[in-house]
Amino acid sequence: MTHLIRPRLAATIAAIAAIGLLAGCTGSEPEETGPEEYQDIVFWTPQTTPDRVAIQEEVAAAFTESTGIGVEVVPLAAADQDQALVTGAASGDVPDVVLLGTTQVANFRTQGLLDTEVATAIVDELGPGTFNERAIDAFSADGEVGAVPSDGWVHLIAYRTDLFEAAGLDVPGSLDELAEAATALKESQGVTGIALGTQSGTASGTEAIYSMFQSNGCELIEDGEVTIDSDACTEAAEDFLELRNSSIAGDFDVASARAAYLAGQAGMLLFSTHLLDELAGLDEANPATCPECAENPAFLAENTGFITVLDEDHPAQYGATLGYGIPTGANTTEASMFIEYLLSEGYLDTLGMATEGRIPLRNGTDENPTEFLDAWAELGMGADKSISPAEVYGADFVGSLAEGMNAVHVWGAGTPDALLVGSVSSQGTLAAFLERLYAGEDPAAVTAAMKQAVEEVQASL
Repeated sequence: MTHLIRPRLAATIAAIAAIGLLAGCTGSEPEETGPEEYQDIVFWTPQTTPDRVAIQEEVAAAFTESTGIGVEVVPLAAADQDQALVTGAASGDVPDVVLLGTTQVANFRTQGLLDTEVATAIVDELGPGTFNERAIDAFSADGEVGAVPSDGWVHLIAYRTDLFEAAGLDVPGSLDELAEAATALKESQGVTGIALGTQSGTASGTEAIYSMFQSNGCELIEDGEVTIDSDACTEAAEDFLELRNSSIAGDFDVASARAAYLAGQAGMLLFSTHLLDELAGLDEANPATCPECAENPAFLAENTGFITVLDEDHPAQYGATLGYGIPTGANTTEASMFIEYLLSEGYLDTLGMATEGRIPLRNGTDENPTEFLDAWAELGMGADKSISPAEVYGADFVGSLAEGMNAVHVWGAGTPDALLVGSVSSQGTLAAFLERLYAGEDPAAVTAAMKQAVEEVQASL
């Protein structure tokens, strides 16, 4: 186990113990109090695979050893958390800490199920400036934080540097340029220009729409008004069609898009940071199978560059943000101490359970603003944790990845529109219109139809 020394936790424990002493004072002798009087807590986590549960239990055990507070780690998928928390709140039986996504935070806080005052106090204690600013914004509303940011992932555009050189292409810096490059790769190199989720009505199609449309400055909704039919969105739809048509193998889902790139059959790939270990040949379930990979397993890693922010004028990358929420009615003192521990002494062990998919949203401390990001870059990837992101991709990539995380944008996050966006996403509202776009319908008519469908969802809420 790696433990970062952080005296503030000990100071927090001492301060809380002192408050307990004062609260117990009457005219008689003060009653002694201390860590043994703390309540044990329950932690719900969506990281449910056995190896990840084991690591979280180890971190929890180290916290218990440090504080005397027991932690029950309960693996519970996000969908199960949603129902269980609502049911538990009605009966007064809630967990003390829950690892949540942005949509869950928006839904729960709307129902009054999260203690935003305590979450805000934790951020203030750790230092707001030590967190990714976009993550704080995504979890905030009315000046209060709904969950304390922990980690996340961001969409990258991986591109074959050797094929770009052969085609005489510059690295794209906008959605228009990305579409042009994809077409050029198909025509000159005989490969799929870019592999991304393009199947109509699917979750992968939804993610690809969000990723590409956002990069063009398109917003789904602003101040309650649905704006998916704006010029920026219609232009994005046109470019999305060109990206889709750059395929030589039909439409892709997430798995087939990744497989195409790993097989050397695509010049670019839209994928999350979970790709990092796979390109390096560290994931037996998703091996690199390109022709050159048989002789050199590191070929793709050596010949792949990454676009972490597609358009500097519209730094809005699609990604996922996780944070620790404290349900209303939880044991807030103990929950606060546990969250602080998870974001300090226990942070690297937590991130290291899946390095490529758990990038820190607390970049460092007031004293060392990049402490956790720098340490993350040295964590091992893949099943055997044998090599780090910095070793494979270099320090420059780690810096650009930080820029990508700082540009993570989710439509509606941190606004009253977050609930609508979550519903549109879960229902696949936008991806249902991809087939009409592919069939030749005017992109402006497609985005107008998208707007009408979103407004119907809005009216149903």
